[in-house]
Amino acid sequence: MTIPMVAASGVRQTVNAGLTPAQTTWNLRSALNVAALNCQDLKYTGLVDNYGAFLKRNAKELSATNRALQSEFRQRYGSTYRDVQDSYMTQVYNYFALPPAQDAFCDVAFAISNEALTVEPSQLDLFASTALPRIENAFEDFFRAYEQYRVNLAAWDSEYGPPAAVTTTVQGYTNPLDPTATVQPGQTVVGSMPATDPAAADTASQAPIIIATDKLGAGNQPAPTTPLPSEGPIFQSGEVVQGEATSAPTTPEDAGQDTPD
Repeated sequence: MTIPMVAASGVRQTVNAGLTPAQTTWNLRSALNVAALNCQDLKYTGLVDNYGAFLKRNAKELSATNRALQSEFRQRYGSTYRDVQDSYMTQVYNYFALPPAQDAFCDVAFAISNEALTVEPSQLDLFASTALPRIENAFEDFFRAYEQYRVNLAAWDSEYGPPAAVTTTVQGYTNPLDPTATVQPGQTVVGSMPATDPAAADTASQAPIIIATDKLGAGNQPAPTTPLPSEGPIFQSGEVVQGEATSAPTTPEDAGQDTPD
């Protein structure tokens, strides 16, 4: 488990830190997309319909947002912007699917999906600027609880057991559109999310997490341990509303790149 650190500014360095307005609106859309796919409890009945209505109601604005976002990445990274943008969006989708935060995430995403039905399309960016931080709070609550657990565990180990040797906090994830950051191929990754290099990396913490089991396998021998996956699904960017491309590619490099969410 990698926990992004809090910067001197007081902002935790997650995929939602330091966003441009276009990133903020698009990340809200991405969060509601993940919620529509993952929040399956009966109490979230209507979330999928809400998300569909959100896409339809704001189709023009979301298309403009996506074009603006692609322009920002293109201006920053030139002909390679697609790779950087796709990598970033993979981070975003995987972040919103973080399992231990899902209950709180689904609750707030469902509430926001209901509120979005009454928001005028012209106010979408303003709505996103307040709604996305509310979603981020669901993850912040988990991160703080986990950090407190680590403090409590260290205190317990200091009195009753061996000291823990695993470091689980990283410096933070990189926003490719941050003016001070530049994403390069082969950059350090934590799980599936590119991150800045920790000042003093603990090599043991970079190994795959192993789940121990007391079940016995063939020959009454302990069953093999199972490594957790270190990467999630890969997202490719494209202007998609309700599963269909809404406009023709505007540049040669855009041709054939649109992929439904």
